[in-house]
Amino acid sequence: MKEKLLRFLKKIYYLKDKIAFYPTIIAFSGVVFTYIMLVLEVNGISSYIQEYVPVFVINDIDTARTILSTFIGGLISIMVFSFSMVMILLNQASNNFSPRLLPGLISNRRHQIVLGIYLATIIYCVLILILVEPNSKTYQLPGFSVLLSILFILICLGAFIYFIHSISQEIQINVIMSKIARNTKHEIKESLKYDKFNKKDFPNSNDWKTYSANSSGYLQGINTSVLKSICKENDIQIDVTLEKGSYCYENFPMFKLSKEIDEEILKKIYRAFTIFYEEKIEENFNLGFKHLTEIVLKAMSPGINDPGTAIYALDFLSELLTLRIQKEDYNILYDDEEEKPLIKIEILDFKDLLHSIMISLKTYCKHDYQIVKKTYNILKNLYKSTDSKERKEIIKKEIELLLEDAENAIESKSIREELAEIKKLQSIF
Repeated sequence: MKEKLLRFLKKIYYLKDKIAFYPTIIAFSGVVFTYIMLVLEVNGISSYIQEYVPVFVINDIDTARTILSTFIGGLISIMVFSFSMVMILLNQASNNFSPRLLPGLISNRRHQIVLGIYLATIIYCVLILILVEPNSKTYQLPGFSVLLSILFILICLGAFIYFIHSISQEIQINVIMSKIARNTKHEIKESLKYDKFNKKDFPNSNDWKTYSANSSGYLQGINTSVLKSICKENDIQIDVTLEKGSYCYENFPMFKLSKEIDEEILKKIYRAFTIFYEEKIEENFNLGFKHLTEIVLKAMSPGINDPGTAIYALDFLSELLTLRIQKEDYNILYDDEEEKPLIKIEILDFKDLLHSIMISLKTYCKHDYQIVKKTYNILKNLYKSTDSKERKEIIKKEIELLLEDAENAIESKSIREELAEIKKLQSIF
């Protein structure tokens, strides 16, 4: 029962980022609220309020119909306009920055809630309009429900004003990059908590049995609490050899177990891994580096040519790399009670991460001295921020390749002289 609940919650977790998730829930709540109002109207709430506070009840059929019809038409127009604004935002972000930013923009919860408020109010007004019937001696107009529709339309107008403000902020690249950097930084700091354990504490897994992935996609999430529970109950250890966030194919080696287990336990282990065809920064902080690098490349493309945005993105990359260089290339999870290493999870090596960033920058930005100089300063500061000799050598090699490629790509004599001076300074590292 517990596992079924976890699987259900996992599906909800990934559904919540869909653009229709919150609007659907809020629209359904509008239907429920309308039903409650119908029950209250049948029980004479409008008659009761009209008797004691008549100002709160609309008791004219033509007025009620006009109000509700106007609200429905106006809200549909506002919703279409708001939806069009979202599409413009997504199109501009895709063309000017990177298509891979779209999932993060679509999953903006505030915009989804605003669209949900529109839908719920439209549904409410339509259903209340149906209740407005021809006048008769035994019929009581749902005047209080009509009055509530006026309150809801005022809420919608406030939500619309907020939506315009929010959408104008979300379209700014500095806001997009700040959000990416903030989420990535949070995930790296969370991952740093596992570095108090040494890799040597985990036993050698070369002789352990290897198990392959049972589906294709990105290894997005690992339910470590479930895995730890399985390890303690069955006295096993797990070495996750597939790097978190990497793409795996079906039957591709994914993890190793310290001893043989039965099929039922193996199924529980597989259910602890989330393999999905979409990538999320919340599950893989390396994606944040990828997004910021793509923004730099897009900004430096001939069609856009915006070095200011590229430099801004490089500042965020510098901050994140300085934090990432403190992180080991693995996570080890311990049994909290016995302090026994239970699970080892591989993550993308710092060397491979830095190389993937630098190879893109050197390929597409080596002709721009401003970007080259900024990248050089980032690497220089990164070199000084670590005591690891191995990582210092990695950074030193990247600096040499950066200056060499820039010297070959830049034709200006004066800039080549500046590069020669930088090369002399670089020799002190």
